Amino acid sequence: MLNRLNEVNSFDVKPVDDPGFRKYGKVLTKYDFSGLLEYLEQKTAIPQEGNCYVASEPEMEKEAVYELLKKNFYADMPLEIGYCNGKNSKLNALEYHKGSEIDVAGTDLVLLLAPLEAIEDNRLDTKLVEAFYVKAGTALELYATTLHFSPCKVSDNGFKCVIILPDQTNTPLEQIPEMVEEEDRLLWMRNKWLIAHAESVPASKGAHVGLVGENLEVRY
Repeated sequence: MLNRLNEVNSFDVKPVDDPGFRKYGKVLTKYDFSGLLEYLEQKTAIPQEGNCYVASEPEMEKEAVYELLKKNFYADMPLEIGYCNGKNSKLNALEYHKGSEIDVAGTDLVLLLAPLEAIEDNRLDTKLVEAFYVKAGTALELYATTLHFSPCKVSDNGFKCVIILPDQTNTPLEQIPEMVEEEDRLLWMRNKWLIAHAESVPASKGAHVGLVGENLEVRY
């Protein structure tokens, strides 16, 4: 699959064990995510079009790994476990959180990533975005300084991915606060700062348009 992705795309697609991934995160091998992956496979569906995102799924949060992640990975801070399933294949936007995200791939997928420090004046050139192929079953930590957004599919069936974050992330804000720093223009939801491409759905809903260049699309 990786060879095929590099044959049909105009940009490089690297595996997550490539040294280039180290600035974005790391592969997690010590936690048992099998219960979450089983739930994802058996109890969740891929929509016919677009994405379905659930920030917090109570049944998934009953798995034993929840308490282990709470105590160890998040140092006794509350967390949420949910999922994102869909048919997305484009960049569309980039977001970041003040805290690491864990992604556990339920299917093969591609992540489009960029470093937070690449944002200048709330703008980022999409030429700076890198693509990484993630095999089903792989768990990743994405650092707080990693710009990311929806996974991209590598088959017509779409993708499934477990998403683990600090509690209340990606839930609605009661209101956007009065601006103090320029970064505040990117504040979109709780613990979610987002920079959108003009062609994207978030842009049509009022998100800050700051991604310049091609709205990258992963072909397969």
